[in-house]
Amino acid sequence: MIAKSLVRGLIAGTALVAVTAPAQDRETGRGVAHPQLWPQARSQGLVDPKTEAFVTDIMKRMSLREKIGQMIQADTASVTPEDLRAYPLGSVLAGGSSTPLGAPDRSPAGPWIKTVEAFDAVARGTRAGHVPIPIIFGIDAVHGNSNIVGATIFPHNSALGAMRDAAIMERIGHATAIETAAAGIHWAFGPTLAVPQDDRWGRAYEGYSEDPAVVRSYAGAMIRGLQGAPGSIRGIQQGRVAASPKHFLGDGGTKNGIDQGDTDVPEQTLIAIHSAGYPPAIDAGAMTVMASFSSWQGQKMHGNRSLLTGVLKERMGFQGFIIGDWNGHGQIPGCTNTDCPATFNAGLDMAMAPDSWKGLFDSTLAAAQSGKIPMSRIDDAVRRILRVKAKLGLFDPARPYETRTNLIGSAEHRALAREAVAKTLVLLKNDGVLPLKASANIVVAGDAANDIGRQSGGWTLSWQGDGNTNADFPNGQSIYAGIAEAMKAGGGRATWSADGSVQGKPDAAIVVFGEQPYAEMRGDVRTLEFEPGDKQALATLKKLKAAGIPTVSVFLSGRPMWVNPELNASDAFVAAWFPGTEGGGIADVLIAGADGRARKDFVGRLSFSWPKNAGQFTLNKGNAGYDPLFPFGYGLRYAQPGTVAALSEISGLDASLANTSLFFSRGKVPGPFKLMADASVQQQAVDGPQTQEGALRLRWEGRPGAVRITGPTLDLTRETNAELLLQMTYRVDRPAAGAVRMSMGQGGAVNAASLFAAGAAGAAGWRTVRVPLKCFKDAGAEMAKIDPVVTVASDGALSFAIADLRLATDNTGAVCPK
Repeated sequence: MIAKSLVRGLIAGTALVAVTAPAQDRETGRGVAHPQLWPQARSQGLVDPKTEAFVTDIMKRMSLREKIGQMIQADTASVTPEDLRAYPLGSVLAGGSSTPLGAPDRSPAGPWIKTVEAFDAVARGTRAGHVPIPIIFGIDAVHGNSNIVGATIFPHNSALGAMRDAAIMERIGHATAIETAAAGIHWAFGPTLAVPQDDRWGRAYEGYSEDPAVVRSYAGAMIRGLQGAPGSIRGIQQGRVAASPKHFLGDGGTKNGIDQGDTDVPEQTLIAIHSAGYPPAIDAGAMTVMASFSSWQGQKMHGNRSLLTGVLKERMGFQGFIIGDWNGHGQIPGCTNTDCPATFNAGLDMAMAPDSWKGLFDSTLAAAQSGKIPMSRIDDAVRRILRVKAKLGLFDPARPYETRTNLIGSAEHRALAREAVAKTLVLLKNDGVLPLKASANIVVAGDAANDIGRQSGGWTLSWQGDGNTNADFPNGQSIYAGIAEAMKAGGGRATWSADGSVQGKPDAAIVVFGEQPYAEMRGDVRTLEFEPGDKQALATLKKLKAAGIPTVSVFLSGRPMWVNPELNASDAFVAAWFPGTEGGGIADVLIAGADGRARKDFVGRLSFSWPKNAGQFTLNKGNAGYDPLFPFGYGLRYAQPGTVAALSEISGLDASLANTSLFFSRGKVPGPFKLMADASVQQQAVDGPQTQEGALRLRWEGRPGAVRITGPTLDLTRETNAELLLQMTYRVDRPAAGAVRMSMGQGGAVNAASLFAAGAAGAAGWRTVRVPLKCFKDAGAEMAKIDPVVTVASDGALSFAIADLRLATDNTGAVCPK
């Protein structure tokens, strides 16, 4: 034991010198916080004499190289355990679509446990001149341990906000921690404490509410659920993991809802709205905090010392460590992904350098040796990191929960998720049709009704949540399956018809539809209209209504959307958000018991205001001119019914504005894009793959020519950095007789002859190819100014049919044509 006075000295030694802003910021005052204006907090349970003495002893034996290693985090896609022999990194993560070592994406717990063990074995290994220090392995367990096959997937945060139930949040945090620790993982990058103010933002569903009070009420509860009570020891041995409230700060307030954009608001707004969740999270003992990609008043968060150090560490008393986001340090002016002393000097303790870790390690070591990064700053960062590792129990090699993989997707956790689903549902309309009798004959329609991936949303087994099948959720239940189970138990019957086709006349229909899964960037939208210009769900509703069948809509989304036509065509309308794997929770509320009475009433209340038109992007309680269709807090009950009058079906926005990623589908080019072909290229409509419904044949008879898809100029910089791809589904009818080039924008042509050669075909002649956007960038495309979107030019004879062309995230089989 050491004296408390020494501990106070050690703590004081971790505080940096007074915040100083760059000269240009001092002159303008923009992007520079005034810590004295901010709320105070204090980390609980992180600092104690025994832990500080333990950390001090380790640091005395560490070389500078080892200290720098603690400050760098690499991704499994770009680092191997053997790399840690030369580069003593302190942390490894698996990003949204990164896989365990030697195993495919969508793996169960076993490969994940082996992956963490492999990295940790090298880090702990006894070697000359090496201090054995365990790694901390992180993952985006944002709604359950959503990377692991078989895990319980809870509703996304925008749904959970509708519960207004902090006690369940703590239970959800604990279940998530158990299922994360049981997969060998130490650290969950969550909860997200953003307060979304613009529903166009593709990460809006990661926020609990537009109201900072709701976020504040949940923050501490989720931290305690993940980590246990503040001061708990050996957390990982107790089935707890480190939490990382994110993203500090203001990511929910970026201009136009653009991810990684600028939150240009007054400091008081940043304090009152966007910081609401952080004091309770810190008071609850949060071990780490993740910095935001975004900027405040033009200053990137990863380089904002006034906020990272002055506010978070000093004013709010945060004693854990600050982790960066995916190469976020490289966005600071003057920095690159592989060289950024400024981020560490600003207060970042560990940089997330997924694929840039080696260069960043070398440059940071050189910066430390030259004095660009003071030794006091390095020691402060390393102390914070080792403190968390010690308190979490990582220095103790025992991992009892890794033998309890049966807890992943356990019946107890699934029951908790099902309870949460039922409590998140918000009833927007009910013209007397709900609850449905369990003895009835009903049809369940809609393309999302029997699709667990659709109902789970983004950040589910992959970054964007796409490419999943029901087989990937062995413990899950689709919404249709849950309804069918309830109907069978009540003596009734439910049948599934994706397009709403029915035989005879069922007593009622439940139509399940909504947004496709998405994460940031692909989820950013320019209109809140649902299915603008291509209203398939509405067609199904109208078909059922025309047949005189009472119809209930179950709407899946990450955010409120303009659905007036769908509301008008429904007898009842339920906002179900993205409920996760426990579809039975919806049946628990919609289907009555044997006595004809509701088994559960609706208790959900809107945590986001619902728009009256498609252009109400910043529709937040308390704003000037607040005029929603359904206000914040709205939600009908069986016990408290209400009616909805016929609604205007004028969206208020041009539907074509919505499309920035779909360039060809079902035999046509959707707006605002157009297809232009040289006179030497002939066009003919043909049948496409069954899922596409149509295709277009493009034929060159021998003369050189090109076909282009043009439209508004696109900025695909972020999509390129995020490793999105251009995905094309096509069939080669006549192989290329000469050179073929595919390009994006005015430059960036790649040699595409191999894509159109003989034998370049899949089943029934159709194939899907995925070309990373970075291939076009490397070929010279200016990704910030893409127009035409895509050009295919052939010097000789060629004929192919195209069925689909879009931006995608699934990198299976991705290739740069040579």
